[in-house]
Amino acid sequence: MKKKSITIEDLARMIQKGFEETKREVVNLEKWSKRRFDNVDEELKNIRKQLTGIVYRQEFEKLETRVKDLEDLLAVVGKKQ
Repeated sequence: MKKKSITIEDLARMIQKGFEETKREVVNLEKWSKRRFDNVDEELKNIRKQLTGIVYRQEFEKLETRVKDLEDLLAVVGKKQ
């Protein structure tokens, strides 16, 4: 089997072609990742909107305790009168 000779120019073209393909892949990856991060940002904005005005459970339980204490206090004061 006869070996094919590769010239420096052939090698340079092969390397250049490899660099161009790699560059295209990097550009495509950048575009894809930007779209994905834009989607994530949009989803986070939607979640934040939905959470506006939400009371955390711990805060709710503290308020519940305070209201119960006030109800008990008013019940005692009402009985005295």
